[in-house]
Amino acid sequence: MAAAPERRRYDSLVRTAQADETRRQIAQAARRLFVAQGWGQTTVREVAREAGVSVPTVYSAYGNKKGLAIALMDAADLAADPDRLVAELAAADDPPGQLAVSVAFHRRLYERAGDVILLLREGGRTEPELAAAYREGPRRGEEALLRLFSSWPAGALRDGVDPRTAVDMYGAICGIDAYTGLTAGRGWSPERVEGWWTGLLTRELLG
Repeated sequence: MAAAPERRRYDSLVRTAQADETRRQIAQAARRLFVAQGWGQTTVREVAREAGVSVPTVYSAYGNKKGLAIALMDAADLAADPDRLVAELAAADDPPGQLAVSVAFHRRLYERAGDVILLLREGGRTEPELAAAYREGPRRGEEALLRLFSSWPAGALRDGVDPRTAVDMYGAICGIDAYTGLTAGRGWSPERVEGWWTGLLTRELLG
């Protein structure tokens, strides 16, 4: 009898993995179509066809076309390799190392998915769904940074800098506008931006 519960747990894990992979496929398809065609011109049916799934599967994963705005944020996060972020944060053994890992993640995010972020922001001027999704991205990031900074031992942050303030300072420095201004506007390489951000944040945040 013990094998039955074990089998059910295995089946549940398989179904979860399959559902996650389906969401990834839909998110990546939504990104390709919305970037190429625009939000207003793209239908749920087209996203389903591009993802290789049925229309009901898209609705099951994201609800409706409004939910596909969140799919765009998911696609941006996936492009930056969140699994790598988690693994590298776990491997880093001190705040400077974890700070550098976080900066590297944001560099990847802007380098690989800056087009999606800018699409959401610009589209959000006229499309409320895109505006909500654009706000959701930074909210997720800030919550993750707050958890990270709050986990550090006393004295890791500079005097006068608490975790919430550290999140504010990080966001002011490590943003999409700063990244595009330095790369597209000033000709900096992504590697140079990452190195400068890491050094600046280390000096400004850490004790």
